[in-house]
Amino acid sequence: MNYFLKANKNILTYSLIILIVIPIFGFNFFISLVGNILLLLFLIPLLLLVLVFMGFNSYKSKINTCSNCGAISLGLSETCMNCGADLENINRKNQLDMNPSESTIEVEAEEIN
Repeated sequence: MNYFLKANKNILTYSLIILIVIPIFGFNFFISLVGNILLLLFLIPLLLLVLVFMGFNSYKSKINTCSNCGAISLGLSETCMNCGADLENINRKNQLDMNPSESTIEVEAEEIN
């Protein structure tokens, strides 16, 4: 009997805690406590994934590509570190207030005989 108590000390301890908690607080309390713990175990990784996704999008929005040489910069400087071109013009080109007809390619359909 002593060997059983030594080998299963954790199981015995948790069983005694459960047997004491259920009669005092009730079975609904125990079920809601376990449910909330499981909910936190699933929601914390989801929250971390959302934060990583938001950080990645924030980092991605600060990346500029030079239209002159193709070098990539993090938007910390106003000029390209490789060729010295002005990166402010790139930001103006990427704004949404451009006229849509300026970026649309006109295609004419032709009949093939």
